[in-house]
Amino acid sequence: MKADPSIHQHLNAVLKESLTAINQYFLHARMVGSWGYKGLEQPIYRASIHAMKEADRIVERVLFLEGLPNLQNLGKLLIGEDVPEILRHDLATEQRYREAILAAIAHCESQGDFVSRQHLESVQESSEERIDWLETQLSLLESVGLQNYLESAI
Repeated sequence: MKADPSIHQHLNAVLKESLTAINQYFLHARMVGSWGYKGLEQPIYRASIHAMKEADRIVERVLFLEGLPNLQNLGKLLIGEDVPEILRHDLATEQRYREAILAAIAHCESQGDFVSRQHLESVQESSEERIDWLETQLSLLESVGLQNYLESAI
């Protein structure tokens, strides 16, 4: 099924943010794990896996629409040097991801591609869950203080 090239562009923009998030989350998960914060390692690692599954679905959709998924285009990784910075950077990355998703949803709807819009809406839901988790972690960190937060993450 051939789609308008502008839909491919929007799906590839979402794919770019997803691929960036995969790499950033994966590295952050391994970093916090090596620091002994196993309570943070698993949720961040799962975010990387979820982003990878979302990227896979977007790749499949672009191919179905007879486009070429661009797996070479990555955004800048925001690598934190400590836990608070990691959480802030992951939140910023996830917010960029959500912005790309929302732009693609609006474009797909304007072009009458409701199936792609539906795919993107499920990706949006996952992204918003990750944003909520990250905002909660940052709020907890602020409420209980860095030392108490890190102690709970061991």
